[in-house]
Amino acid sequence: MSPVDPSPPSSHRAQWPALVAAGVTVVLWASAFVSIRSAGEAYSPGALALGRLLAGSLALGLVLLVRREGLPPRAAWPGIAVSGLLWFGVYMVVLNWGEQEVDAGTAAMVVNIGPVLIALLGARLLGEALPPRLLAGMAVSFAGAVTVGLSMSGRGSASTLGVLLCLLAAVGYAGGVVAQKPALAHASALQVTAFGCLVGAVACLPFIGQLVDQAARAPASATLNMVYLGVFPTALAFTTWAYALARTTAGRMGATTYAVPALVVLMSWLALDEIPGWLTMAGGALCLAGVAVSRSRARAVTAAPSGEVVGGRPDAIRSTGPTRERPPSKPGS
Repeated sequence: MSPVDPSPPSSHRAQWPALVAAGVTVVLWASAFVSIRSAGEAYSPGALALGRLLAGSLALGLVLLVRREGLPPRAAWPGIAVSGLLWFGVYMVVLNWGEQEVDAGTAAMVVNIGPVLIALLGARLLGEALPPRLLAGMAVSFAGAVTVGLSMSGRGSASTLGVLLCLLAAVGYAGGVVAQKPALAHASALQVTAFGCLVGAVACLPFIGQLVDQAARAPASATLNMVYLGVFPTALAFTTWAYALARTTAGRMGATTYAVPALVVLMSWLALDEIPGWLTMAGGALCLAGVAVSRSRARAVTAAPSGEVVGGRPDAIRSTGPTRERPPSKPGS
């Protein structure tokens, strides 16, 4: 008998746009680390977050006008408001602040508990499953993230405040993703991203004085990097993220972001001429391997002539004939 795939071929083809969208998100988020390093030398954490969110809100607003998408439905607003406050607002500010208090390796290790929190919160609040492949892949990727972090720590110092800020960033990131998921059932990815970004920008308005003052003195390269952060890693990448999140579980999307540390290592090598060590490259490879495991599918199910299921879950195939009570199997059979 031929393998029985629970998903029709058309569903596999339909997943490719979501996979491409997730890939765009991961690449742009990885590039953000390089830009933050440049812009962060001239802008304080709050000012950088506000400038980034204002640029992102402007870009997303223009796209909304072109596409003639109005306000999201009322049912989507709770998720948009919470994700905008936690992810676009709290996460961006405290992460910028935390990276000034701790070395990059420590920040990477602490923030990368975010995908684990997303999977746990998704299971608790959204009723999502935690398949063994997802858990195994996340464990491998987290080990890779820790390896990358240790290799990058060097002689850097980690303050208690910095660690707590990075932990708060991870919690804000996870809470924002889990809140965003239900909103996508009522509004488009563009609407959820645009208005979430706007909520974050409003929450960061107390930093407007710092932004105006520092923008007058900042070099053009730092300001251009801030605008880049708003248009691409924020406006575009958060929209492609929401598009992909609407088509899969929060836990699986969170695991996908473990590819970011590996790409950061590669981009730092190409853009900043920072040659990674063997430990860093090994950690990056572990991150990518874990993502591959978490995104993989269970083995196909084969139906034997007797109706038994080989290589898959017994409930994967349903009998079409009358059910008969089977005698208990003998031990060892």
